[in-house]
Amino acid sequence: MRIGIDLGGTKIEVLALDDAGQTLLRRRIPTSTGDYAAILDAVADLVFGAEKELGRQGTVGIATPGAISAKTGHIKNSNSTALNGKFLDRDLSEVLGRPVRLENDANCFALSEAVDGAAAHAAVVFGVILGTGVGGGLVIDRKIIAGHNKIAGEWGHNPLPWPTLAEQPGHDCYCGKLGCIETFLSGAGLGREYYARSGKVLTAQEIADLAARGDNLAGQSLESYKDRLARSLASVINVLDPDVIVLGGGLSNILQLYVEIASLIAKYAFSDGIETSVLRAVHGDSSGVRGAAWLWPNAAPSAGA
Repeated sequence: MRIGIDLGGTKIEVLALDDAGQTLLRRRIPTSTGDYAAILDAVADLVFGAEKELGRQGTVGIATPGAISAKTGHIKNSNSTALNGKFLDRDLSEVLGRPVRLENDANCFALSEAVDGAAAHAAVVFGVILGTGVGGGLVIDRKIIAGHNKIAGEWGHNPLPWPTLAEQPGHDCYCGKLGCIETFLSGAGLGREYYARSGKVLTAQEIADLAARGDNLAGQSLESYKDRLARSLASVINVLDPDVIVLGGGLSNILQLYVEIASLIAKYAFSDGIETSVLRAVHGDSSGVRGAAWLWPNAAPSAGA
């Protein structure tokens, strides 16, 4: 049995999978914001509670914002700031009494979709998170490629490609730079675009709903978002040329994003034609926790299973 934990900023989720990838148990609780010790205790309670209920012990994989620094061994770059500077993998191993495997949540998302999700048939998969932030993960032959500095896939903190004059110099990003892709493609980025046109504050889903009903300003905002998404994905394709790009996160549920996205990408990518599939995640908001469970790959389903 595999147990996955998705350690998010607002919720902690546990999922148990059998060897065939079928869900045995799933539940979530709120995250104790800012309290590191309480977070460790909550993870332990979820794991031990799942094992008691199911009557067996499992391997444990953890999906978390940020990554383990190759330099210090600490968590870095996490928007759950209580984790930064902590030996999270070591501390969780101690409270659970066993080894754990820990990976960035976007990497886990990409792994989940590559193992038995939207990209199960593909060799090279780039997983994209479009939500409160913008993240990404790279999986090749069902193995996460974290990179030498543990930042592979962090396309959200590259500058928006081919910016227009109106897009320069760009918005402030929490990373300290200006004009990052994340500031344009996050939910807040779409909201900012609509506000600039309408003077109204709406969520990304509300804007998408208005656009679907024919609202002109919402439609314009969404088209601008799609063009920026296409530019940003084209720059990824120019470097990685993946077989499949899988979209996850809250904004991936906006179905209008998938309409003509391939032709938009083709306008910007350095090729005479683009065959890259851009697909919606199969496992939705369960992909991160499923990928965490699959960090222990010894019994993963074979291709085509």
